[in-house]
Amino acid sequence: QEQLVESGGGLVQAGGSLRLSCGTSRRSIGTYTIGWFRQVPGKEREFVGCLSGRRTDYTDSVKGRFTISRGNAGNTVYLEMRSLKPEDTAVYYCAASTGTPWPSRRLTGTYDYWGQGTQVTVSS
Repeated sequence: QEQLVESGGGLVQAGGSLRLSCGTSRRSIGTYTIGWFRQVPGKEREFVGCLSGRRTDYTDSVKGRFTISRGNAGNTVYLEMRSLKPEDTAVYYCAASTGTPWPSRRLTGTYDYWGQGTQVTVSS
């Protein structure tokens, strides 16, 4: 059973930046499609972005502000978040898919493993 471990959440003022990390425990993170999702209370979990091989995809609301990348060493994928807005406040989750799910990359059901979530709060 794969385990994903997230870190890096916190409280930041609007316009600030945060970097979230997602690490895997069993397989090389490069063998997965890694997705980032976020959720606020009372709403469905929302796709933020993903990294599959060298391809990335982002939801429109974060394009140009968020970047997903793989660490040069180790088993980590990062979600760099810049120009943060209060509406980015959510619990952020990383997820891993063992398949080749590019057409369904934005769907939560595509992913086999999930991290525990990390809270990001952006104050106005």
